[in-house]
Amino acid sequence: MSDSTGISEANPSSSSTSRSTRQRITGVATLLGSALSSQLGAAVGSLAFPVIGPVGVVAVRQFVAAIVLIPIARPRIHTYWWGQWWPILLLALIFGIMNLSLYSAIERIGLGLAVTLEFLGPLSIALLVSRSRYGALCALVAAVGVVAITNPEASTDFLGVGLGLLAALCWACYILLNRTVGRRIAGAGGSATAAGVSAVVFIPIAIANFGAHQPTVTVLLFAVVAGVFSSAVPYIADLSALRRVPAQLFGILMSVNPIFAAIVGAVFLAQSLEVIEWVGVLLIVGANGVALLRRAPRTDA
Repeated sequence: MSDSTGISEANPSSSSTSRSTRQRITGVATLLGSALSSQLGAAVGSLAFPVIGPVGVVAVRQFVAAIVLIPIARPRIHTYWWGQWWPILLLALIFGIMNLSLYSAIERIGLGLAVTLEFLGPLSIALLVSRSRYGALCALVAAVGVVAITNPEASTDFLGVGLGLLAALCWACYILLNRTVGRRIAGAGGSATAAGVSAVVFIPIAIANFGAHQPTVTVLLFAVVAGVFSSAVPYIADLSALRRVPAQLFGILMSVNPIFAAIVGAVFLAQSLEVIEWVGVLLIVGANGVALLRRAPRTDA
């Protein structure tokens, strides 16, 4: 009788642990799929650069983001007051500049290097929060990584590097503004509204761009795929994954984005990296992972 009772008590615990493990694995797989989708979208979008340029691709991407986010979040715009509107408007501005600077950087220096430089944005946030000698060490390692991937010399595309760093600055601001918007507006309504505002701002830009550079159906399809793969899929996937994995693990797994970008750029766009550039990518990714791991105790406290 006691053995039977013991088994019946053990099974629920074992089943719960197994379910938790499956959820964690599903969450990790979803995040990895999200990262890969984002980089594939950027790669496909870059195929439209020769006709409509980064501006045209980003305009379409902003439209797709708004079309996806607004129906999901259903923002109650009529209830917002100025204290909620100003961070939304800033977020919309940063959202557009971030994507435009990133895609412009991709056009000039390639997918892998551009995404790696952009990744300095969330890394900077992690380092600023840590405020420790480990944070200083991670910052130094990241700085070495930047020097390695940019490999400064006479032929270096400094404008492309600058655009990548601008994207990083925008991503850092995007994180901070999203936090402010999230505190003032429940759910994802604020972010969805910002996406909608950004899309509206890009309407005249898109009209002017497409008027000067008439896109073909194929080119528009490339831009739409970029919007779906780089905005819609990651947004939905990340929401799902955050229900299954801790925020700390989420942040660490984001480190695969520069690696996926380098691989996708090499395989699909023939943008291979030199050994020194791979070293730089890995240094920045490693610095991010260590910075996030060092934040774990403080976050849990």
